[in-house]
Amino acid sequence: MDLRFTADQERFRAEARAWLTDRLDGRFAVVRGRGGPGDEHELFEERLEWEQELGRDAWIGLGWPADYGGRGATLVEQVIFYEEYARAYGPGRVGIVGEGLLGPTVVHFGNDAQKRRVLPGILRGTEIWCQGYSEPDAGSDLANVQTRADLDGDEWVINGQKVWTSLAHWAQWIFVIARTDRAAPKHEGLSYLLVPMDQPGRIEIRPIVQITGHSEFSETFFDGARTAAGNVVGEVNAGWRVAMGTLAFERGASTLGQQLSFESELITITDLARANGLANEPVVRQRLADAWITLRVMRFHALRTLPMLEHGTVDPATAIHKLLWASFHRGLGELAVDVLGAKAIASDDGDDRLTRLFLYSRADTIYGGTNQIQRNVIGEQALGLPKEPR
Repeated sequence: MDLRFTADQERFRAEARAWLTDRLDGRFAVVRGRGGPGDEHELFEERLEWEQELGRDAWIGLGWPADYGGRGATLVEQVIFYEEYARAYGPGRVGIVGEGLLGPTVVHFGNDAQKRRVLPGILRGTEIWCQGYSEPDAGSDLANVQTRADLDGDEWVINGQKVWTSLAHWAQWIFVIARTDRAAPKHEGLSYLLVPMDQPGRIEIRPIVQITGHSEFSETFFDGARTAAGNVVGEVNAGWRVAMGTLAFERGASTLGQQLSFESELITITDLARANGLANEPVVRQRLADAWITLRVMRFHALRTLPMLEHGTVDPATAIHKLLWASFHRGLGELAVDVLGAKAIASDDGDDRLTRLFLYSRADTIYGGTNQIQRNVIGEQALGLPKEPR
């Protein structure tokens, strides 16, 4: 693995850095560093304007083919942009689900009509998407979904419930995994549907208040919601493969930017430990060093596995990455409050970023596949161990 960058890649980095610096030092300075974990509700309208600014200068869909409105950027160039975005303290993206999950899925699995309908709004930053996967009895066991869709003429009629729906109260569209053949085995008979959210009386959104005090997630109820028969990505009853492709894209190039965000948090914690003297305590000093080392291990692992994700396929090694970063970030939140001490409860200056880091990161080892499920995937699919007794 060659970790050096070519001259062309460094020129791309300079272009990205100059653009981000110009915008985030200027008109969009107010959103710099805002909208991250535990801060999702802040400055939403301003961050929506930022999304559209990214779209105007073609910084959305970097890796999408030029034929579909993207830049056709290489995987390395995408990594470079996400790294520079994190270094510039770019704000939390309101279009992250559309660009990072649905867009690549439609590019890879969708038909031409779906590409023409879906991709332009994401690229312009004008359409917000949310994800309808998890249910009360189908979280880590996604194949157990009970939300059903029945064909009625030229429309699908959807009934059921989704939970932990990020951005649901802002989104115009949702992509839903629904059971379209109830007689089929649970990994079969599923379809991947694109559903408009503006259906009063048919779609109800109930925000879930988290321990941070915010409601990034919602419960979403479908009571006869409708979508066109052609809004199935891939084949009817073959949605499991498409859904797994979406999860592969979720763990793609942006993970390197995520890790730089973690590094920024670690720098903040380390600076605080130096200021209050805790950096001289052997246990705290060792925990800070361990966090720094783990970040480097995660970076090299992510770089090693990124080529596996280019074609929308899931490799067991991607499950290792989720287990790594989720456990690391939860531990980083715990380190933050230990260094903060009493200020974790009541800050004199009103800066509660590290407290929110602790509160939010408690969920990291649950969402996107619990640590327990990730270990099963690693054991059964990567190591070939016997399956867990059912």
